[in-house]
Amino acid sequence: MSLGQRLALLASRLQEPQRVASFQRLCGVEVPLSSPAADEDAETEVRGAPREPRRRGRQPGAEDSPAKPDCCGAPNGVRNGLAAEPGPTGPRRAGSQRRNSLTGEEGELVKVSNLPLYYLFCLGTELGNELFYILFFPFWIWNLDPFVGRRLVIIWVLVMYLGQCTKDIIRWPRPASPPVIKLEVFYNSEYSMPSTHAMSGTAIPIAMFLLTYGRWQYPFIYGLILIPCWSSLVCLSRIYMGMHSILDVIAGFLYTILILIIFYPLVDLIDNFNQTYKYAPLIIVGLHLILGIFSFTLDTWSTSRGDTAEILGSGAGIACGSHAAYTLGLSLEPSLHTLPLAIPPLTVTLFGKAILRIVLGMLLVLLVRDTMKKVTIPLACKLFSIPCHDIRQARQHMEVELPYRYITYGMVGFSITFLVPYIFSFIGIS
Repeated sequence: MSLGQRLALLASRLQEPQRVASFQRLCGVEVPLSSPAADEDAETEVRGAPREPRRRGRQPGAEDSPAKPDCCGAPNGVRNGLAAEPGPTGPRRAGSQRRNSLTGEEGELVKVSNLPLYYLFCLGTELGNELFYILFFPFWIWNLDPFVGRRLVIIWVLVMYLGQCTKDIIRWPRPASPPVIKLEVFYNSEYSMPSTHAMSGTAIPIAMFLLTYGRWQYPFIYGLILIPCWSSLVCLSRIYMGMHSILDVIAGFLYTILILIIFYPLVDLIDNFNQTYKYAPLIIVGLHLILGIFSFTLDTWSTSRGDTAEILGSGAGIACGSHAAYTLGLSLEPSLHTLPLAIPPLTVTLFGKAILRIVLGMLLVLLVRDTMKKVTIPLACKLFSIPCHDIRQARQHMEVELPYRYITYGMVGFSITFLVPYIFSFIGIS
């Protein structure tokens, strides 16, 4: 057997859904024998047909805006939770993870016998979701180091955009259920290869280390610990949730390494261009729109289209905001002779200002997001003559989803790098 044949055989084995199901059982996840889902599994195994995820009708009075996260903090209309299961055996039943508010799909009701792993992998999968991004990047820009924060966003946008486009080119399906147990279905309408969670979970810690080591004073070993822990947690969480095969996450990891090798040397050039070139905002907006139009050629609707528009809009807004902040003198970089920077001691004043900036800044960002959402969706519906009585259905139209996502998150990004820092400077907490 040649090397190519061996690699093809290995890839085929790593893609098998049975391996995902085995990992889930090893971690203590299984469908309760007494549940309707288990009965359906038995029926579908006889018929040989895969079972579709559960769907739930829209509840009266339910809002179309994202629900507030609870224990695992998932955004975009997601609902998490655990309910105790009485009985002497001790396992608990986990409710649906990340219900898709646009399609009504829900995850399966499962029995979890290892709660520490359940919560750990919930945390891991959240490291690739909107709630994490909308807290993580502003925290860097407002409290830690805007220089690093802007460059992290550039890398994140590039990696996520290429990952989403690659998914829609390869078009591999998610792992089959059964045998895989779907704890999460929010991204179930997307294709599977590569895992963009794995890509983000690899790119962010590596980029953090590359951007901060030598700029800040800290031991090299910290980076060597951070990168494998962060990346492996995110990658394993996607297998645990039943969203990706082993091959998907390995491909996402390796694809990210390749992207970083090629594009990381250009990050400084891109950031300097965004800040200093006179006509940068026009080029930034135009380029991100062109990239979006080029990638929005899906055969059917999926969350991938909206996520891609959201990523591009956020990147364009943050870049334009950094240009405006630089032009008005809000971006103050330390002199080169002061590097590497020393980590300041944690004082009550420093901690208090950081908390105040996060609370006030996030309130402003969420206000901008909700305001733009309420304006852009009805306006797009009116412009393209799309019925607006059901927002969930309206948002599945490309003519509504793309302007809504791009404009809304473009303004969110602009607020993060310009509007909020300007207010901080005005009230004296910058």
